[in-house]
Amino acid sequence: MTWIAAVARLRARREPGVLVTVATVRGHAPREAGAKLVVGRTGTWGSIGGGNVEAVAIDRAREMIAVSQPEPELMDFALNDKVTNRHGVQCCGGTVSVLLEPLPVVRAVAVFGVGHVGLELARILARQDLDLHLIDSRADLLDDERLGVLADAVAQVHVHHTPLLPEEVLAELPPGTHVLIMTHDHAEDAALCDAALRTDHLGSIGLIGSAAKWARFRKRLATEGGHDDAAIDRIKTPIGLPDIAGKEPATIAVSVAADLLRTFESAGD
Repeated sequence: MTWIAAVARLRARREPGVLVTVATVRGHAPREAGAKLVVGRTGTWGSIGGGNVEAVAIDRAREMIAVSQPEPELMDFALNDKVTNRHGVQCCGGTVSVLLEPLPVVRAVAVFGVGHVGLELARILARQDLDLHLIDSRADLLDDERLGVLADAVAQVHVHHTPLLPEEVLAELPPGTHVLIMTHDHAEDAALCDAALRTDHLGSIGLIGSAAKWARFRKRLATEGGHDDAAIDRIKTPIGLPDIAGKEPATIAVSVAADLLRTFESAGD
């Protein structure tokens, strides 16, 4: 498997990893600059030459995987028999620098409702490195022509057409997915709020709407849904930055996206 395929596999599995690259070589070394190795929690793909250099790099990569928000690191190795090595002697005679770059689990965001605001929000979020799930019960809002504005997306975009029960998608979302509820139908929004509170693996939950709408929803979630106050408080509403008051779809989308990015940073996720 190529290193590119290995990185893609880790991303698809939502597993952290480290990309190890031979950055510089002076003199003789097992591999030339540019050789790559991908390290996951339990597996490795590729090689930077084997021996002590590779073994030490794998050890350090696994230490990086075990901590939150690791930083890239540069490791230097002298390949001679005068150096005390952890995993045996390499005496090629040269020196090697190895760059270790963390491959974090990408964030995931699910937008329920791809109407005017939802599409504008998708256009913004598509510029971020994340898994973006777009869900709507209306097939015409998810057709290729309308979503063509996302053709150059950095994000991995996943489209879900759910004509009957959009809330069923919640169980399929990756762990930690941040959910934004903004459908065209208040009944659909209410069902999604109830289902989201019953889905344990989600990240933040946001709901678009007015204070009056939320007052009705909150009462219904407590009386009909049986949720306590602590559970209901998981839902953030209104969403967006409070000091941005514009009501144009693009303005609302910018506000919601900025608020979500702030949530990412404050959570360190």
